[in-house]
Amino acid sequence: MIDSDLMDLYQEIILDHGRHPRNHRDVPGATHEARGHNPLCGDNVKVQVMLVDDKLSDIAFTGNGCAISQASASLMTDVLKGLSEQQARELIVAIQALLKGEEPSTDPALADAIDRLMPLSGVSGFPMRVKCATLAWHTTRSALDGQTAPAKTE
Repeated sequence: MIDSDLMDLYQEIILDHGRHPRNHRDVPGATHEARGHNPLCGDNVKVQVMLVDDKLSDIAFTGNGCAISQASASLMTDVLKGLSEQQARELIVAIQALLKGEEPSTDPALADAIDRLMPLSGVSGFPMRVKCATLAWHTTRSALDGQTAPAKTE
């Protein structure tokens, strides 16, 4: 169980990323791009990735939505930037487990990334918000997969 001081810190991080999202911009010359939409609350996101030599050399997002979706996209771009495509894909699976309240299993090399994403773990207590928090992650997977249909949160 997370103590209240740590939960307060996590809430502050979410609020900060929601109010002041990082990497909220276009990526000039992006090699991969996808759009996502959460019809339940109206969140819309476009994720752009610059994949160079199997590394996400740049990743950013545009769009609008609730504070949770914006904070999650902001944290996501901070953490995924610089990872290999395989590491990014593994982290996408791990965050989905984390947001469902499960223990994410990942390569130990990604432990720091998981720690940086722990502020999102509180979302697991609010099932209706999990879709908000996972939208950018689903959209990033769609971008890496080259899918053209809008990403869904299922």
